[in-house]
Amino acid sequence: MKLDSLMSASSPTTNLRYRRFTSTDIPAAHGLSMAVSWPHRPEDWQFAADEGTGFVAEENGAVIGTALCWKFGIDRASLGLVIVSSEHQGRGIGRRLMEMLLEELGPRITFLHATPAGQPLYEKLGFDVCGSLDQFQAYVGETSPLALPDGERLRAATPADYPALIELCSRACGLQRDAMMSALLKLGESVVLECDGEITGFSVLRRFGRGYVIGPVLALRSHDDLRAKALIGYWLAGRAGEFVRVDVPSGTSLPDWLIGQGLKRVDTVVKMVRNAPADMHTGEPDPVWRLYGLISQAMF
Repeated sequence: MKLDSLMSASSPTTNLRYRRFTSTDIPAAHGLSMAVSWPHRPEDWQFAADEGTGFVAEENGAVIGTALCWKFGIDRASLGLVIVSSEHQGRGIGRRLMEMLLEELGPRITFLHATPAGQPLYEKLGFDVCGSLDQFQAYVGETSPLALPDGERLRAATPADYPALIELCSRACGLQRDAMMSALLKLGESVVLECDGEITGFSVLRRFGRGYVIGPVLALRSHDDLRAKALIGYWLAGRAGEFVRVDVPSGTSLPDWLIGQGLKRVDTVVKMVRNAPADMHTGEPDPVWRLYGLISQAMF
């Protein structure tokens, strides 16, 4: 079914209709996310909406469902923030919103992170599992000091670094991140790891949810993931008593280290892909740079 038909579909008995997400929907979307115990603030919804596009389901003038997506370059995308009010589940609303997103994205290779409840629907819509991630969070306590790799140092990022950081993030993610990272670097604080003037990694800290989120985190690969630990540890050391979250893709040594720093693994979700074989996206996009922490599960 074409997108125009999906948006105009309604029932005369329920007054259910679908339309584009706008900034005026943020208070209602925030209410929906609070109802399912997601931590997003209105400001977090605003950032997501500013950088992406999406749809809402509306009944009798009330927003009862949301779904957003983000486009990266000409052939990649991610989607998330798919929520349907508990009182209206089981009516196919979530599927309809997903169909609208997929119509919007067309043949783009599209990624998402799926909750166990959502995974069966995504599989029916052509998504396959290609990875997983762990969500860690806690109120920060005492953290252990961490020695940097020989010859490397941490410093605050400056606007002069931004073009290089954006390029490195795009490379490590396998997604064109220019627009999103430009906005994120202005929103948060950034720290750079460097050696002899060459960047070897960076991370961003921003307000999110109950406190702060660290991400993205990316660095040159190493067997001990020491650079990533240093880039995360930098923020933990300065946030005693603050609530901090980091979402870590599978396949690194970070989980045990994060637990040792007092963070708790509160969730594990699968990563899924559509319009491409899953085995093409089970590994990391770049052999030199690695993504160790996400911007968010929805926006990657």
